[in-house]
Amino acid sequence: MKKLIFVLTTVVALAFSQMATAQKNIVDIAVGNKDFSTLVTALKAADLVGALQGDGPFTVFAPTNSAFAKIDSKTLNSLLEPKNKKALTNILTYHVVPAKLMASDVVAALKKGKGKVEVKGLNGQVLTVMSKDGKIWLKDQKGNYSEIVATDVKGSNGVIHVINSVVMPN
Repeated sequence: MKKLIFVLTTVVALAFSQMATAQKNIVDIAVGNKDFSTLVTALKAADLVGALQGDGPFTVFAPTNSAFAKIDSKTLNSLLEPKNKKALTNILTYHVVPAKLMASDVVAALKKGKGKVEVKGLNGQVLTVMSKDGKIWLKDQKGNYSEIVATDVKGSNGVIHVINSVVMPN
């Protein structure tokens, strides 16, 4: 009987530890992925880590390191300086929508909106999500496009969709 209780206790403990691992928040997921190291550095520089570890729900359109590499390195380094925290915060909060939008939600909204739907970032500015050439794109306030290259990376407080370019607010 003691062996049975031990086995059951071990199985339950393992199951709970796996559930806890599956329930990382969106910041933990980004920190754990080397392709988001520039994003994590920027979040730290803008002092946004704590906010994005909150309850949410959040949808983060997360640029990869290669997306950040498209920005001139001098400009990017300048944005990471403390004196430019406000500008960096504006850019990063443009990538976050205060709702949990799964890929299926976006596709349904695109069908309803005839291939185009607007979402508002945490910075209050609009991003246009559009379907073009069989792909889903973000169009920023400056008319630049970023392709959504991976979707539905689920966290305990929201979801991450991976994009291949940094979107820029006004």
